[in-house]
Amino acid sequence: MQKHILAIDDEPEILQLLQQALAFHGYRVSTAASAEAARRILKADPPQLIICDLQLEDTDGIEFAAEIRDALPEVPILLLTGMVFSHDVVRETIQKKFTSYLDKTTPLNEIVAEVSRLLGDPRPA
Repeated sequence: MQKHILAIDDEPEILQLLQQALAFHGYRVSTAASAEAARRILKADPPQLIICDLQLEDTDGIEFAAEIRDALPEVPILLLTGMVFSHDVVRETIQKKFTSYLDKTTPLNEIVAEVSRLLGDPRPA
């Protein structure tokens, strides 16, 4: 059975890129451009992993991650954002809400590898 990933980002190009790359590696990917759309998916079809941007059109990504964490405490959340943080900010703030953090300039193969690692899958070829 394919593992389900929910990607949340207000940039359609990012969602399309993630959907294509992760589907190529055998994952089933749902996408949401807003927190409201993501809530519907989370309720109807809970994923095994969530990829979330920090800046969403209808909410703050950190607040939304806390909401997700309360509802699905075992589901890893990968923060994928264009904002670059210092190591201290990542350690003291980001890691309290998110399982992992990558910036959007990370090569796609490394994003896929991190998704695989978080899901406990073998490293993709």
